Amino acid sequence: MPVEAKDLQQKVCPSFGRTPYYLIYDTDSKEEVYLENPAAGTQGGAGVKAAQLVVDSGAQVLLTPRCGKNAAEVLTDSGIRLYKTREGSVKENLEDFAANKLKVLEEIHEGFHNHGGK
Repeated sequence: MPVEAKDLQQKVCPSFGRTPYYLIYDTDSKEEVYLENPAAGTQGGAGVKAAQLVVDSGAQVLLTPRCGKNAAEVLTDSGIRLYKTREGSVKENLEDFAANKLKVLEEIHEGFHNHGGK
């Protein structure tokens, strides 16, 4: 899950590719691991680079508010399932996922190239 800070009480980061950190959360052991996003400050291709980091982490599921097309392809081609987060904290979204309350992320956007939104 893209997160702004290493804190479950914070909100989910709205940007998948440019988030400062990714929370890797083990739903069985409740272990939290935070990965720094090396793609956050890159000129281009942040989403794809970030997606590869998530794939390499061994994650099986990604909880995110949105995702670009190229990043989504990298993730789904690797078998990672995408779910749309809701307003609220990281912890609330983890609880919603555990209770099967999050929907599959279906609105995949074209991507925000050159650091900007459309």
